Amino acid sequence: MNTDVSSVDAHAHHEIAAIRATVENAGMPDTLGDAIRLAATAHADKVAGVWFDEGAELTYRQIDEQASRLACSLLAMGVRKGTHVAVMLGNLPAFPVTWVALARLGAVMIPVNTAYRLNDLHFVLTDSDAQFFIVADEYLKLFEQIEDRLELLTRRGVIIHGDAQDGFAYWQQLVDDGQPDFEPPFAVSRTDLLNIQYTSGTTGFPKGCMLSHDYWLLLTQVAAAPHINNNSMKNVLIWQPFFYMDGMWLFLLALQLGGTAHIAKRMRLNQFYNWLEHRDIHYCIFPEAALRSQHAGPQDARLSLQYASIYGWSHASREEFKKRFSAIAREGYGMTEIGLALLVPNGADERAMDKTCGLPVAHRAFRIVDENGHDVPDNMPGELMVSGRSILWGYYKRPEENARAFDGHWFRTGDVFQRDSAGFYYLVGRSKDMIKRSGENVAAREVEATLLENSHIAEAAVVGVPDPVRGEEVKAYILLKEGIAAEHCPPEAIIAHCQQLLAPFKVPRYITYVDAFPRTPSRKIQKPSLVKLDAEQQWPTHDARASR
Repeated sequence: MNTDVSSVDAHAHHEIAAIRATVENAGMPDTLGDAIRLAATAHADKVAGVWFDEGAELTYRQIDEQASRLACSLLAMGVRKGTHVAVMLGNLPAFPVTWVALARLGAVMIPVNTAYRLNDLHFVLTDSDAQFFIVADEYLKLFEQIEDRLELLTRRGVIIHGDAQDGFAYWQQLVDDGQPDFEPPFAVSRTDLLNIQYTSGTTGFPKGCMLSHDYWLLLTQVAAAPHINNNSMKNVLIWQPFFYMDGMWLFLLALQLGGTAHIAKRMRLNQFYNWLEHRDIHYCIFPEAALRSQHAGPQDARLSLQYASIYGWSHASREEFKKRFSAIAREGYGMTEIGLALLVPNGADERAMDKTCGLPVAHRAFRIVDENGHDVPDNMPGELMVSGRSILWGYYKRPEENARAFDGHWFRTGDVFQRDSAGFYYLVGRSKDMIKRSGENVAAREVEATLLENSHIAEAAVVGVPDPVRGEEVKAYILLKEGIAAEHCPPEAIIAHCQQLLAPFKVPRYITYVDAFPRTPSRKIQKPSLVKLDAEQQWPTHDARASR
């Protein structure tokens, strides 16, 4: 390593140590409700969130007051400390208000993906033991299609946001009827459960990560620490959905910085640069596809972008970003289970161009181990294990998953990392059978299980294939039952079957028929060999997009 790079590394370690010390020595509110109350006291009538597609905004004071009003009315309906409340609202102002209201009560929020179809919704409402359901009016018909009786959730527990519906409670009325100075009748602490956050798992169907108040507050402080003394770092763009981690922590980040979150209803690449410019955005998670959606030009100089988080960009894209915006696009590493774990410091520009995920943040310890659980030396790959304050409690009602996921206090990430001799961590690959499509996690096994519900299909293997826009696309290899020809089960029918049962981002784009699968001695399908054979022999493949 040359002298210049060594100097950069030393500076980066010094910077991350200072960031860690700042977080580890800082005071922290006990709960999410307390954090919002403190922010409202400090910033009062400053705009906290702008939902520009909705033409709506909320001040810090309004979020605090509306949350208290809603909490008051929810308590009267029977929501108590520990009550499980599913929330299917999308990127609306009501989402953070509802989250804070539930936090004030000590209730547990289960965010629900608004792209879910019938099977997905039924599974999450049942698996999470939801007793109440706060849902936007546009998703009510989907809920009413559930034929199997939900043991804990009845119509009495359904609260509609939007147009009022006969027989259901009305969200806005609950806010209007509640008391702004409401105080809950029981104490809530930082170690109480706040969210059951569902994430696609290697076992197929989503798993609920149990996350405490302290998890969210610590994540927010860690994310804000590099920018907390930067008074010009105020406007945060959120295009990610609130029902996922990114949307929620980015909103809390904006409030931690005393800034304003600018929230889109959904990502629109053809509008991304307009958002950055006209909303004077200082920070965002920047998708690589957005970099390619508009060529370099005079509009680049008009942006106020200071910092961008990225995931998996090519070196060429990093160089282009630096040249166009005079800023560094930085990797990081986190998971729903562990929050933010690795960060590239501001002073590590050279390393940021080198695809590192960075250095450990506050309250996080790491091991990289081989298949026998032994620590590996630097520059050798192995599975990353993480421990520290307020990682997930575990997966809700998943004792077998918890036994596999934890070794004592160490959490097995399932991701392959290596650390270099300077202490920087690099993501080598993902060992989990997971497809990353446009930022969405798709569990191959869940899609395979859905495919096997088709009576013509004997076996299915689902893999991720590279895609320049979405990162990966979903491809399904299909083995039909004996006597069934492809014309009796065409690709269009298979895709239509999946569209009825799966969220759109999980539906396979590519369908390939096979006569047999390569297998292990234990008869499991060998997916790497399958993909290799396909590449060598160029099997005929149906592309759903090409057929539109």
